[in-house]
Amino acid sequence: MDELEEERLHDSVNLVGLRAHATAVGLLKLTSELVRAGVLEEAAVGRIKEAIVKELSLSRSRSASKQEFERATRTRLDALFAGDLPLGEQPPKEMAP
Repeated sequence: MDELEEERLHDSVNLVGLRAHATAVGLLKLTSELVRAGVLEEAAVGRIKEAIVKELSLSRSRSASKQEFERATRTRLDALFAGDLPLGEQPPKEMAP
């Protein structure tokens, strides 16, 4: 997806209100269940995480370095998808709004 398509998707998702905790929990659970069932490969999980990184990067504070923000986001997502980090904990300062 190019940057313009990412921005359009970002705006559409915002309009629908899909930035909810429940949606994130559902995605994490669905992804883990599909991997466990052999329906989803790890490469696909990587693509899902990368799409999330790109989406969140569009909403980052403009004062935050894009590269550092994306690195911190990838690290946090890896921990969330691995089940090592519960939802609801405070994000690191480079991810703060």
